[in-house]
Amino acid sequence: MSRRPYGPARRIRSSLRLAAAVAVCGAVLATSVQSAQAGADRNPPPGTSLHQELRELVNRTDGPPGVIAVLRDGDRTRVYRAGVADIDSGRPPRATDHMRIASVAKAFTGAVALRLVDRGRLRLETTIGEVLPGQPAAWREVTLRQLLNHTSGLPDYSASPEFIGTISADPRHHFESRHLLDFVSDQDLAFRPGSRYQYSNSDNIAVALMAEAATGRRYEELLRELVYAPLGMESTSLPQGYRLPEPFLHGYQIDPQEGPVDVSEAVSASGAWAAGGIVSTPKDLTAFIRGYAGGALVPEPTRRRQFTFLPGAASQPPGPGRNDAGLAIYRYTTRCGAVYGHTGNTAGYTQLVAATADGRRSLTFSITTQTSLTVSPGLLARVREVQEDFVCALLRP
Repeated sequence: MSRRPYGPARRIRSSLRLAAAVAVCGAVLATSVQSAQAGADRNPPPGTSLHQELRELVNRTDGPPGVIAVLRDGDRTRVYRAGVADIDSGRPPRATDHMRIASVAKAFTGAVALRLVDRGRLRLETTIGEVLPGQPAAWREVTLRQLLNHTSGLPDYSASPEFIGTISADPRHHFESRHLLDFVSDQDLAFRPGSRYQYSNSDNIAVALMAEAATGRRYEELLRELVYAPLGMESTSLPQGYRLPEPFLHGYQIDPQEGPVDVSEAVSASGAWAAGGIVSTPKDLTAFIRGYAGGALVPEPTRRRQFTFLPGAASQPPGPGRNDAGLAIYRYTTRCGAVYGHTGNTAGYTQLVAATADGRRSLTFSITTQTSLTVSPGLLARVREVQEDFVCALLRP
């Protein structure tokens, strides 16, 4: 396995604070994405080609120091990896390494909310005003359904000047997670609820608060009871601080001239909370997406309503192929077929988790640098092509 000639990674420095602030939840306002065309005429690549594609990713000047992909088909697991989990030690990435899952955490929020819907504690038509009377009157008619498919119109707290200013001054600032919406509480809705799609981190903060109000229990407890425990997830948590549990995949910001800067523990998770603060492992994420996309967590008929999709509405960053938005889940339609899941990006990490609708086949794909439509878009385009090849390898007979 080739390794780029990096010296020891530099730690977060003051000039990176603004980048870390903007990246805290991977907020992007783009609303749709077209299917990737590159490689559309290629057949699914064999395993050796998949390994080579990962090696080429880490050898790019803007590429991640490490990448790991886990393919699961029934009881069979295949792990593909390239580069390193930690530049200083040189050890390879492992499926049991912790990492920030960024906006993949929004699928967890969806799992909690939809399980509460199934239990009759919430309805998809429950409004913010019904259960969160302290929120702005202008938001009262926004429904849980609209929050879950990002058609609510709630302004994005993570894009507010005050939030950005706070975290730019101190990336490890501890926020009161349950008051993150206060940053935009003086704002009206961006559009009439249900009239269009716009990705917003505020949506998932509101969903978590609604879940707490409906049950009288903390969101972290609901995650453990309704998601982690049923799926046997033992290495997943929602922290408040900036530390990561050992061992972890180190995340980096890449300077093509000067090399990588370690940003793994640059930013406090408290500023992302239910919108992107969860820490997990590729192994645990495999268990999660198989259960979530496959219906083990969300039974019929709630799942039928979850799998109603808005055409062309993209996750952030966009996943492989054509993206369509359901309720806290996305459909990624590739040249080889469709899978269902979520993506995420934050300082040091970019994630994709996806599975077939029966949950039998799954893919987790993690790289140790951030890429999005605005951060290293050229790298994102190539990552999406490689992800599509992995989906094809997953789906082929």
